[in-house]
Amino acid sequence: MKLYVGKNLDDCLNQASKEKSVPVSELTYFIKEEKTGFLGFGNQTTAEIYAISDVLEFLHSYISKFFKNIGLEIEVTVGQDSEGLKVMLNAENNAILIGKAGQTLHSLNTVVRSAVNSEFRRHFNVLVDINNYKTDRYDKVIAMASRIAKTVVRTKVSATLDPLPNDERKVIHQYLSEMKYIRTESVGERNQRRLKIIYDKNKA
Repeated sequence: MKLYVGKNLDDCLNQASKEKSVPVSELTYFIKEEKTGFLGFGNQTTAEIYAISDVLEFLHSYISKFFKNIGLEIEVTVGQDSEGLKVMLNAENNAILIGKAGQTLHSLNTVVRSAVNSEFRRHFNVLVDINNYKTDRYDKVIAMASRIAKTVVRTKVSATLDPLPNDERKVIHQYLSEMKYIRTESVGERNQRRLKIIYDKNKA
């Protein structure tokens, strides 16, 4: 993140707003230092300030360098939608990047999220996808969980899914949160973490 120095925070924010061509309301900042001058003269504020465009630029640069360092040529496209930040990748052999059952892609998502959240000291919803593999996978697990949830409502018997990555459990949880008589909870540890679909007569 870039440092801005001004007479006060507003001065720093206005500098960043002008430089990045975005409203002050779209900026995020962290005050690094505030100095108070004599009788109000010589006041100085130093702040780290960024816009979402800086986050997207960081994502593109980080991933491009990551693959360059391991000798892989890859196309990287970054953007933002209603769900958060999305990174689309395309290489000569996408299957290798996806890995068995999507494990390599899942690990890449974990690394990238950790990097961007550490850099900007904020939790971002980031999805790294390859030829829409993750998007298609989410559709499949949601459809599967929906069928099971309907059976749980009909039989009033809870069901536990097979182990799933955290991001897949999350999309299922969000989807089923709107379903009557159904609540979900995660059970198990580490790679055996599962989602339990529970009948709840009080959730009507």
